[in-house]
Amino acid sequence: MNNVLFICTDQHRADHVGFGGNEVVRTPNLDGLAARGTVFDRAYVANPVCMPNRSSILTGRLPSAHGVVFNDRSLEWGSNTFVRRLSAAGYRTQHIGKAHIQIHAAHMFADGEGSPVGWDSDRPNWDGLESFARYVNGDPGPVENFYGFDEAEFCLGHGSAVGGHHLPWAIERGFDPAAAGGGPDSPALFRSEHWWQVSKPAYDEQFHSTEFVTSRSVEFIESAGDDQTPWFLFASYPDPHHPFTPPGDWFDRHNPADMELPESFHDPVDQLPDFLRDMSADAGARGPMRIGAAALKDAMAAQYGSIEMIDEGIGRMLAALEASGQLDETIIVFTADHGDMFGDHGFMLKGGFSFEGTTRVPLVISRPGATGARTSSLASSLDIGSTILDLVGAESYDGVQGVSLVPLLEGTQAEVRDHVLIEEDVPDYGLWSNAVPEHSRTLVTGNARMTRYSTGEGELYDLSADRGERTNLFDKSDGRDLRHELTDQLADALVSAADYARFSITSER
Repeated sequence: MNNVLFICTDQHRADHVGFGGNEVVRTPNLDGLAARGTVFDRAYVANPVCMPNRSSILTGRLPSAHGVVFNDRSLEWGSNTFVRRLSAAGYRTQHIGKAHIQIHAAHMFADGEGSPVGWDSDRPNWDGLESFARYVNGDPGPVENFYGFDEAEFCLGHGSAVGGHHLPWAIERGFDPAAAGGGPDSPALFRSEHWWQVSKPAYDEQFHSTEFVTSRSVEFIESAGDDQTPWFLFASYPDPHHPFTPPGDWFDRHNPADMELPESFHDPVDQLPDFLRDMSADAGARGPMRIGAAALKDAMAAQYGSIEMIDEGIGRMLAALEASGQLDETIIVFTADHGDMFGDHGFMLKGGFSFEGTTRVPLVISRPGATGARTSSLASSLDIGSTILDLVGAESYDGVQGVSLVPLLEGTQAEVRDHVLIEEDVPDYGLWSNAVPEHSRTLVTGNARMTRYSTGEGELYDLSADRGERTNLFDKSDGRDLRHELTDQLADALVSAADYARFSITSER
């Protein structure tokens, strides 16, 4: 049985890697992986927000099925995951880095009562394992039996934040907790005058979350080489999610002045839904926003440095696999949990955006002995778990809504799905300065994308002629036939996605 190395990044666009067509960011190790694996050029998320899509990756189920529809509730402790099935098949399973399938701080969304979905569990404090407070006063040790992972070690927070198991690990190596950051007033050697979320951390790169994930993953790979037990490692980087804070020399690898604005940056927004037109250039926003050119260039230069630091870490993992004689017996998967607008149509970050900047992600699957290939067939984050189980010959489970991508690995002209359904639900907690619709549903087909918002508005793009999603046909007469066609397909997709497994007596809980 092959080992499986699953590498995940956070808020990482499909075109912010070399193999995705980016000629500025330098990702030689990912490009090398892509050259010997299968690249999925049209891989989409099930939800363009962290917790919902991470839970969908693990369960193979839509957010409306597994229950985590927003970053305000934890994945049910008894949820079945493809990792549980790997464990049942005899795999040693390990998580290192950002999990984010449990809420980190309930007070951000609720009135101190924790998850609004109050699942019963025999395990005390089951949904507090990713709480910041749990790790402040020392190392409580790895979390055991975490949704199928034998052990889990966490990074918590983003940017220059140091939390979870990452914190005691860094302190043991000489880190001063006073140097940790994450907010607009956090310690920094440099901060952009255009946007507080771009800064250079006030500590050495050896303490950064990217280094934690890389070094702990390398240690796992090296130790696993001494054992004949097959293993699954989920190496999950918190970067390149905002704030954009690559440490040390990684911060200075790109000059903001050299960054080019996206082609659609100056596009008028009069054809877009009201909530997108109403967004102001609020540089203090944590949520979706319009962004100025100078701030965008600063963010892009810093984010590219973060991506290149991750790529260097991935190179070290691959070298460890090769040095330990495991490279030729390890399946490698690389993807991200969702994307970021990064200046498309003048917007930044995520939340209410249904454009490909947030919904399309990089996806590479490399198998031992396979040769490089690319496919434009549709794929979803829902499909990754089913594909891994299929590749290693492990059994699936009730309620999985993803499909195996193995036929695409064996022949890139194959089709395993005719659409991807994307859900997004944004409860109104007043966290963001910009109001976004509470619900939207998006259908992506081979040649089009349509989104219906709970406000009654919509977006419709003919992707065969408009890959940049720059002409919204939703209310135009020349889009009427396509809108009718996709409305029927969206209705069919929603009916097909109706879930009966969550509370079924046949569900494995």
